[in-house]
Amino acid sequence: MLAKNWMSKTVITVDVNDSMHDAMKLLKEHNIRMLPVMKDGELVGIVTDRDIKRASASDATALEIHELTFLMLKIKVISIMNKNPVTVRFDHTVEETAEILLSNKISGVPVVDDKGLVVGTITQTDLFRALISLTGVGKRGIQFAFQLEDRPGSIKDVCDIIRKYGGRLVSILSTYEGVPDGYRKVYIRNYGIDRTKLQQLKDEFKEDVTMLYMVDHVENKREIY
Repeated sequence: MLAKNWMSKTVITVDVNDSMHDAMKLLKEHNIRMLPVMKDGELVGIVTDRDIKRASASDATALEIHELTFLMLKIKVISIMNKNPVTVRFDHTVEETAEILLSNKISGVPVVDDKGLVVGTITQTDLFRALISLTGVGKRGIQFAFQLEDRPGSIKDVCDIIRKYGGRLVSILSTYEGVPDGYRKVYIRNYGIDRTKLQQLKDEFKEDVTMLYMVDHVENKREIY
């Protein structure tokens, strides 16, 4: 899953010589929080709603509303923008993009092509959409969580049991976080299980593997083990 597949391709930008008022107006009109700042077609900075609020707070103390409007018309974007914009390439994965946003404590970035041209923007909201798609939660169904041995075939063994009861696999995710050496956590979402045999399925799991939880989105049931 690449950034180019989840980014917004409609890029709203602002020029370095536009005013802070212009930038604020664009942010409100398009309900966005970030604007790439351009100069002669090249990306030279980023301005966010936070930058505008910070500039307003520092310069607008005790001003009347008409004075504040005049101030915002006078201040140029170039004076409040971040001059070292963080970007991601269009062929970055959404996981790499999420890591960049998290490490830089930002909510979104411009997406650039292999020539450095801005081709989109991607935000936390876009990454949430990707996460929902990746996990298959839209299919509802049932998610099982396990702690499995980290050995070849351990996930297949569990999936074979699910299939035996009519389950169709939607997503399989795993992590090594928070588990002893030699194990991994595995999260399997599926649908189509014969519900008359659901308890039998869980009993079979418990004989062979460590179950962590089950979330049944259809029946709105949650079981923590």
